[in-house]
Amino acid sequence: MPPPADIVKVAIEWPGAFPKLMEIDQKKPLSAIIKEVCEGWSLGNHENFALQIADATNFYITEKNRNDIKNGSILRLTTSPYQTAVQLHERIQSSSMDAKLEALKDLANASRDITFAQEFINLDGISLLTQMVESGTERYQKLQKIMKPCFGDLLSFTLTAFVELMDHGIVSWDTFSVAFIKKIASYVNKSAMDTAVLQRSLAILESMVLNSQDLYHKVAQEITIGQLIPHLQGTDQDIQTYTIAVINALFLKAPEEKRQVRLQFAHTEMAHILAQKQLRSIILSNVIRSPTPINDEMAHQLYVLQVLTFNLLEDRMMTKMDPQDQAQRDIIFELRRIAFDVECEPNNSGSIEKRKSMYTRDYKKLGFINHVNPAVDFTQIPPGMLALDNMLYFARHHQDAYIRIVLENSSREDKHECPFGRSSIELTKMLCEILKVGELPSENCHDFHPMFFTHDRSFEEFFCISIQLLNKTWKEMRATSEDFNKVMQVVREQIMRALTLKPNSLDQFKSRLQNLSYTEILKIRQSERMNQEDFQSRPILELREKIQPEIMELIKQQRLNRLCEGTCFRKISSRRRQDKFWYCRLSPNHKVLHYGDLEESPQGEVPHDSLQDKLPVADIKAVITGKDCPHMKEKGALKQNKEVLELAFSVLYESDEYLNFIAPDKHEYCVWTDGLNALLGKEMTSDYTKSDMDTLLSMEMKLRLLDLENIQIPEAPPPIPKEPSNYDFVYDCN
Repeated sequence: MPPPADIVKVAIEWPGAFPKLMEIDQKKPLSAIIKEVCEGWSLGNHENFALQIADATNFYITEKNRNDIKNGSILRLTTSPYQTAVQLHERIQSSSMDAKLEALKDLANASRDITFAQEFINLDGISLLTQMVESGTERYQKLQKIMKPCFGDLLSFTLTAFVELMDHGIVSWDTFSVAFIKKIASYVNKSAMDTAVLQRSLAILESMVLNSQDLYHKVAQEITIGQLIPHLQGTDQDIQTYTIAVINALFLKAPEEKRQVRLQFAHTEMAHILAQKQLRSIILSNVIRSPTPINDEMAHQLYVLQVLTFNLLEDRMMTKMDPQDQAQRDIIFELRRIAFDVECEPNNSGSIEKRKSMYTRDYKKLGFINHVNPAVDFTQIPPGMLALDNMLYFARHHQDAYIRIVLENSSREDKHECPFGRSSIELTKMLCEILKVGELPSENCHDFHPMFFTHDRSFEEFFCISIQLLNKTWKEMRATSEDFNKVMQVVREQIMRALTLKPNSLDQFKSRLQNLSYTEILKIRQSERMNQEDFQSRPILELREKIQPEIMELIKQQRLNRLCEGTCFRKISSRRRQDKFWYCRLSPNHKVLHYGDLEESPQGEVPHDSLQDKLPVADIKAVITGKDCPHMKEKGALKQNKEVLELAFSVLYESDEYLNFIAPDKHEYCVWTDGLNALLGKEMTSDYTKSDMDTLLSMEMKLRLLDLENIQIPEAPPPIPKEPSNYDFVYDCN
């Protein structure tokens, strides 16, 4: 007979004694269990003791997490979190250098546990650490030359403990003094600093900037691009990642009114521009083209920097042209002058009517929609003035290509010309949509493009390549003015397909486009379509309706089979450095969900007997998704992150008990929500189900209609024949 579900068999350690094997009744209060353990070893004052998980984490067992204890777990009897916090609070103030160092090391390890962290913070421990950073370590700076390794370790453990304590989100970042910020910034600004101290100092500055607008201003006064750049020139990818993270944080939190110069690191705009160019080139040579492979965290930070850099274009994108502004009108005159090599006519040369007629003719050749006053074309936002900026950049920096495009099209028939002005405006708008200019970076995306780090004016160069592609595609399609939107759709597809190949440079991007001609796009479309014509005749539609329930049942069985295989989920935590896992799977008879914690992500199949917790499917009341999930409403649960919200779901059982999930990806999210809904007898509505239904239904239809090739399918069924004159042909098979 299996043991009761509430009884857990464990081993408990105590220094200097043999481990004790005992059964823990999860229904009994934790204090009663600790008292029983203490009495077994004749220890008094059981209130001063607690139980820990005996592994590398040493996390305390509390009433909240006691259900995580599994059969066969090894626990350790130790001093209570409060007693440990008091002892460490005293030890880190020791006058002995060695004792202080050992205490800070213990504090850094213990601070990872939120139970201990709460007790230490209640003793005003954060203030003590900040005071030590501000002034306490000054006493040892004189000894730094002879005790440099010891001093580095002392500071490293102090900052590590501080970071771990702050990561729990218990204390607000707004409480820190300018002196503390200056001290942390000084560690970043020093050229030769211990790697661990530098890493933690950068992490602290990033958190300060992201969590407090007031601290942003204080940090921005202490840190400049010039001081951060040297940290990118080393070979330590962790330091490089933290450095770019600080740059991104300052970039992201710059005040809205200063968007034109959002990186407030430099004292003058010119210095800012030079520093930004230097930053791009150093990232390209020391990070992107480094022999060390780029890890996910670095890829994410590069993606964020890419997004924030392109977001600088948002102001121009959303600025309408003022038709009365002479400086802006002069840009259009400059486009005309470069294209047709005309001298600026004196004001008195020819009549006003003659000059207007000449301007109108030239503006028509340039492809503007409004030939009389092309400034009106740039009042549409987006792309606003950004389109005009791109056109001027193309005309000045790629003059031969610009003149060729304009003259080539102005010599064609009116209906076959590719209007340069209109094309540039629509293309700029399209490129902004592709690069999502103006949108905030996603929390979990790693999709950066190396080619955008190879040029100081990468967006403008991107436009120049794309406008030449558009003109080439227009000719290949033999398009007319009525085909303008079709051409733009093909160009978008060409650009998107080239970008998915992640070219390393703009030249490589250009060569990729050469292989994606209009003819090639047609071939790709044809191969992807592969007889996916939508048959609309009534008999075909009736056949589809008949097959659909069979396909849905097949999809349902696949989902349930996947749930039986199980999935590894990450533990819900705002701490990104430590990954904890748990596993959930459905029993083969589809009656019980088995789940349990794992030390690491499994490489193979996880056996049922290692998953101690059970949830009968009959007890499940509902499946909740997205922002309605309880773990998405908790403080610090990254609830503002859209991608995490899209992967979150919860299983409600009993009255208010939940099993909370965050799927590893969209595919697993769809599989689990579909499978759980199928178990509850509800409809499977995920995007994945719709995609599977379309694919399988299309395939089944093709198989069933295979013999009907080249046979005309009638719109109406044939007439029912007359009844036979007799039924002599009928016989009884029995």
